[in-house]
Amino acid sequence: MTELSFAQKFLTALNSQPIRIPSDHVEDAKKYPPRPAAILPKMPRPMSKRQTLAPGQESSINITLRSIRNPPIDITLPGQPVSTSVLDLKHAVSERARIPLDQIRLLHKKKPCSDTKAVSDLVEPTGKEKEVEFSVMVIWGAAGSVSAGGGGGGGGGGGGRAAEAGGEGEGDGAEVRQQRGTLGIKEVLGTEEFWEDLRRFLETRLGDRSASEDVLSVFRNAWKGQTG
Repeated sequence: MTELSFAQKFLTALNSQPIRIPSDHVEDAKKYPPRPAAILPKMPRPMSKRQTLAPGQESSINITLRSIRNPPIDITLPGQPVSTSVLDLKHAVSERARIPLDQIRLLHKKKPCSDTKAVSDLVEPTGKEKEVEFSVMVIWGAAGSVSAGGGGGGGGGGGGRAAEAGGEGEGDGAEVRQQRGTLGIKEVLGTEEFWEDLRRFLETRLGDRSASEDVLSVFRNAWKGQTG
């Protein structure tokens, strides 16, 4: 058989076949060529079995909440169930540090945590960890200060100290605002207090001290250039 006759015969055989497979095409599985069974590789470690605990037997963990930068926050929640959600922890920070809930972000191992996550989703599944630490990041430079230890009476004392600190901070802030109200724009921009507040705001928003210093110098030089 020559190449020309082979090509003609092959094209004739193709013409007898449908160009497209119809949508209702069904292939008999028995006609498929035999294939070896696919075996999945073994897992590096066996899956942990689900344990059913009686009420009051749920494992607990000590939780520490510390701020990355200002405002200073150091809260310890001992003996918390591992089912505690991130939202519950944010509520604890909001109540003790007097910071709005929507301005609080929690990070675990430098990664942000969503409100729906539970502590058990973030710690190792082996259950050997007895303590976990979260970093607290405050957005928009909210003011607040607290240092609270364990539960019981200590927790109440910490809450009282936080309330006193919050009250003093509010009084100082009102006094500063009153003093600023008596000054003009040039006088306010000429004070070091204004530029320090701006630097803290930029550092909170940018998360980089050197970058905030650069931006602050640009603003300050521009203002000095306008005022001569």
